[in-house]
Amino acid sequence: MGVFDAINVSASGLTAERLRMDIIADNIANANVTRTASGGPYRRKEVIFTEKQNFASLLDKQVKVNSPSGVEVGKIVEDPSPFKLVYQPGHPDARADGYVEYPNVDVALEMVDLISASRAYEANMTVINDTKNILLKTLDLAR
Repeated sequence: MGVFDAINVSASGLTAERLRMDIIADNIANANVTRTASGGPYRRKEVIFTEKQNFASLLDKQVKVNSPSGVEVGKIVEDPSPFKLVYQPGHPDARADGYVEYPNVDVALEMVDLISASRAYEANMTVINDTKNILLKTLDLAR
Protein backbone atom coordinates (compact mmCIF):
# COMPACT_ATOMS: atom_id res chain seq x y z
CA MET A 1 0.00 0.00 0.00
CA GLY A 2 1.49 3.28 -1.11
CA VAL A 3 1.53 6.64 0.56
CA PHE A 4 -0.83 8.19 -1.97
CA ASP A 5 -3.33 5.30 -2.30
CA ALA A 6 -6.00 7.04 -0.20
CA ILE A 7 -5.64 10.19 -2.29
CA ASN A 8 -5.84 8.22 -5.55
CA VAL A 9 -8.94 6.31 -4.43
CA SER A 10 -10.66 9.51 -3.30
CA ALA A 11 -9.65 11.27 -6.53
CA SER A 12 -11.35 8.51 -8.53
CA GLY A 13 -14.44 9.03 -6.35
CA LEU A 14 -14.37 12.76 -7.05
CA THR A 15 -14.26 12.14 -10.78
CA ALA A 16 -17.09 9.61 -10.66
CA GLU A 17 -19.33 11.77 -8.45
CA ARG A 18 -18.73 14.84 -10.64
CA LEU A 19 -19.94 12.88 -13.68
CA ARG A 20 -22.93 11.63 -11.67
CA MET A 21 -23.81 15.26 -10.80
CA ASP A 22 -23.50 16.22 -14.48
CA ILE A 23 -25.92 13.44 -15.49
CA ILE A 24 -28.36 14.47 -12.75
CA ALA A 25 -28.21 18.08 -13.98
CA ASP A 26 -28.88 16.84 -17.52
CA ASN A 27 -31.91 14.90 -16.28
CA ILE A 28 -33.30 17.95 -14.46
CA ALA A 29 -32.69 20.23 -17.47
CA ASN A 30 -34.59 17.82 -19.73
CA ALA A 31 -37.46 17.08 -17.33
CA ASN A 32 -40.05 18.61 -19.69
CA VAL A 33 -38.59 17.72 -23.10
CA THR A 34 -41.26 15.90 -25.08
CA ARG A 35 -39.38 15.65 -28.35
CA THR A 36 -35.73 14.62 -28.79
CA ALA A 37 -33.61 14.16 -31.92
CA SER A 38 -34.19 10.41 -31.78
CA GLY A 39 -37.95 10.94 -31.43
CA GLY A 40 -40.09 10.67 -28.35
CA PRO A 41 -39.55 12.23 -24.95
CA TYR A 42 -36.26 12.43 -23.10
CA ARG A 43 -35.39 9.28 -21.15
CA ARG A 44 -33.78 9.60 -17.70
CA LYS A 45 -30.14 8.50 -17.44
CA GLU A 46 -28.46 6.74 -14.51
CA VAL A 47 -24.77 6.28 -13.70
CA ILE A 48 -23.46 2.83 -12.82
CA PHE A 49 -20.26 2.75 -10.75
CA THR A 50 -17.82 -0.15 -10.89
CA GLU A 51 -14.58 -0.97 -9.15
CA LYS A 52 -11.67 0.60 -10.98
CA GLN A 53 -9.77 -1.97 -13.00
CA ASN A 54 -6.18 -1.31 -13.96
CA PHE A 55 -3.15 -3.51 -14.35
CA ALA A 56 -1.92 -2.93 -10.80
CA SER A 57 -5.25 -3.87 -9.21
CA LEU A 58 -5.59 -6.99 -11.37
CA LEU A 59 -2.05 -8.04 -10.48
CA ASP A 60 -2.73 -7.45 -6.78
CA LYS A 61 -5.79 -9.69 -6.96
CA GLN A 62 -3.75 -12.47 -8.53
CA VAL A 63 -1.16 -12.20 -5.75
CA LYS A 64 -4.05 -11.91 -3.24
CA VAL A 65 -2.96 -8.51 -1.95
CA ASN A 66 -5.86 -6.36 -0.82
CA SER A 67 -4.92 -2.93 -2.08
CA PRO A 68 -7.50 -0.22 -2.83
CA SER A 69 -8.25 0.50 -6.46
CA GLY A 70 -10.96 3.15 -6.46
CA VAL A 71 -14.12 3.60 -8.45
CA GLU A 72 -14.98 4.49 -12.02
CA VAL A 73 -18.10 5.00 -14.08
CA GLY A 74 -18.86 1.62 -15.62
CA LYS A 75 -21.62 2.88 -17.88
CA ILE A 76 -24.45 5.32 -18.23
CA VAL A 77 -27.79 3.62 -18.81
CA GLU A 78 -31.25 4.87 -19.66
CA ASP A 79 -34.01 4.29 -17.12
CA PRO A 80 -36.55 1.87 -18.67
CA SER A 81 -39.48 3.08 -16.54
CA PRO A 82 -42.55 4.27 -18.44
CA PHE A 83 -43.08 7.87 -19.45
CA LYS A 84 -45.58 10.10 -17.62
CA LEU A 85 -48.83 10.60 -19.49
CA VAL A 86 -50.53 13.99 -19.22
CA TYR A 87 -53.82 14.82 -20.90
CA GLN A 88 -53.15 17.88 -23.10
CA PRO A 89 -55.05 17.54 -26.38
CA GLY A 90 -53.82 20.93 -27.67
CA HIS A 91 -50.13 20.08 -27.26
CA PRO A 92 -48.18 19.64 -30.56
CA ASP A 93 -46.81 16.28 -29.36
CA ALA A 94 -50.16 14.91 -28.18
CA ARG A 95 -51.13 11.44 -29.32
CA ALA A 96 -54.46 10.74 -31.02
CA ASP A 97 -56.10 10.16 -27.62
CA GLY A 98 -54.91 13.60 -26.39
CA TYR A 99 -52.19 12.36 -24.03
CA VAL A 100 -48.64 13.71 -24.13
CA GLU A 101 -45.72 11.52 -23.08
CA TYR A 102 -43.42 13.40 -20.69
CA PRO A 103 -39.96 12.22 -19.62
CA ASN A 104 -39.67 9.67 -16.81
CA VAL A 105 -37.74 12.23 -14.75
CA ASP A 106 -38.91 12.91 -11.19
CA VAL A 107 -37.29 16.22 -10.22
CA ALA A 108 -37.67 15.53 -6.48
CA LEU A 109 -35.87 12.19 -6.85
CA GLU A 110 -33.16 13.88 -8.92
CA MET A 111 -32.65 16.47 -6.17
CA VAL A 112 -32.26 13.70 -3.58
CA ASP A 113 -29.70 12.00 -5.86
CA LEU A 114 -27.92 15.33 -6.29
CA ILE A 115 -27.66 15.81 -2.53
CA SER A 116 -26.33 12.25 -2.19
CA ALA A 117 -23.70 12.83 -4.90
CA SER A 118 -22.75 16.16 -3.34
CA ARG A 119 -22.25 14.54 0.09
CA ALA A 120 -20.14 11.75 -1.43
CA TYR A 121 -18.05 14.39 -3.22
CA GLU A 122 -17.55 16.27 0.06
CA ALA A 123 -16.58 13.04 1.85
CA ASN A 124 -13.93 12.30 -0.77
CA MET A 125 -12.57 15.84 -0.43
CA THR A 126 -12.39 15.36 3.34
CA VAL A 127 -10.39 12.15 2.89
CA ILE A 128 -7.95 13.93 0.58
CA ASN A 129 -7.52 16.86 2.98
CA ASP A 130 -7.12 14.61 6.02
CA THR A 131 -4.59 12.42 4.22
CA LYS A 132 -2.66 15.51 3.19
CA ASN A 133 -2.63 16.76 6.78
CA ILE A 134 -1.42 13.38 8.06
CA LEU A 135 1.39 13.35 5.51
CA LEU A 136 2.41 16.90 6.47
CA LYS A 137 2.45 16.02 10.17
CA THR A 138 4.54 12.95 9.40
CA LEU A 139 7.05 15.16 7.61
CA ASP A 140 7.09 17.50 10.64
CA LEU A 141 7.91 14.56 12.90
CA ALA A 142 10.89 13.67 10.70
CA ARG A 143 12.44 17.10 11.25
